[in-house]
Amino acid sequence: MTLLELLPTGATVAQWSVWSTIARVVVTDPAALPAARDLVEAQIEAVDAAASRFRPDSEVQRLAGSTARSTQVSPVLAELITTALAVAARTDGDVDPTVGAALVGLGYDRDVRELSGQSPPAPISARRTPGWRAVSVRGLTVTMPPGMLLDLGATAKAWTADSSASVVADRLGVGALVSLGGDIATAGPPPPGGWHVLVRDQPGDPCCTVGLPAGVALATSSTVSRRWRRAGQMLHHVVDPRTCLPAPDQWRTVSVTADSCVAANALSTAAIVRGAAALPWLRHLGAPARLVTSRGRVLTVGGWPAEASR
Repeated sequence: MTLLELLPTGATVAQWSVWSTIARVVVTDPAALPAARDLVEAQIEAVDAAASRFRPDSEVQRLAGSTARSTQVSPVLAELITTALAVAARTDGDVDPTVGAALVGLGYDRDVRELSGQSPPAPISARRTPGWRAVSVRGLTVTMPPGMLLDLGATAKAWTADSSASVVADRLGVGALVSLGGDIATAGPPPPGGWHVLVRDQPGDPCCTVGLPAGVALATSSTVSRRWRRAGQMLHHVVDPRTCLPAPDQWRTVSVTADSCVAANALSTAAIVRGAAALPWLRHLGAPARLVTSRGRVLTVGGWPAEASR
């Protein structure tokens, strides 16, 4: 995750804990900060009610409990699923929203903070996921196999950052940066000198501070930030849909910049899944990316932003 939350707060910054990470809102006008936080909190709550795997009353849990193939859903969930399917298509299935049951099978069935010290004896084995092509959205109607549990975590957080930054900028007429852990979106006019973002996952990791121009987003995917132990194995939350097991630890983190947080997150998550093949793939796409190997070596491709002047 990108640790903007390590930076100090002030008159233009609000931050709070949510989704096992830190939400941080930065605006260019201090007078707009209370309203900006309210707008972002409302967006987060709407997404949580629609897409949380950890809320028994969420829409995705109700979908999983339905015996019908087609179900009417809220506009928020329809948009989140549509976004997840578009990301799956763009990444050739590397980022697949149908891995919900696989994550539960790996023990990730509650907030990651509640998994510390858990060591269930059940063995871990590869399985097949239903696949994103088994899901479709038309208007507010979602069609998918009955009983399927969707996991929208890879895209929903990024979508929330994008939508929150846009709502704050549009409604309040200010520049806005919204950070939800490793997902950062900007909208509206930036502060003098642009948005400065500290890119680092864990204390002691290689870090850099980059400048983001107006409207540019940054996403970081990590194999070390959300980990738990099961059956004697240390696992992480980035699952390869082809095996339904955690992706190999080729990369400690992958950070990508793009014109939206959803686009940046799609590439950073897919790069984790692709392992060694990620580097030539990102080069071919021309995506500005920073990859940190499991041993801490830093590689950059695609015109990754230069270190910002302090």
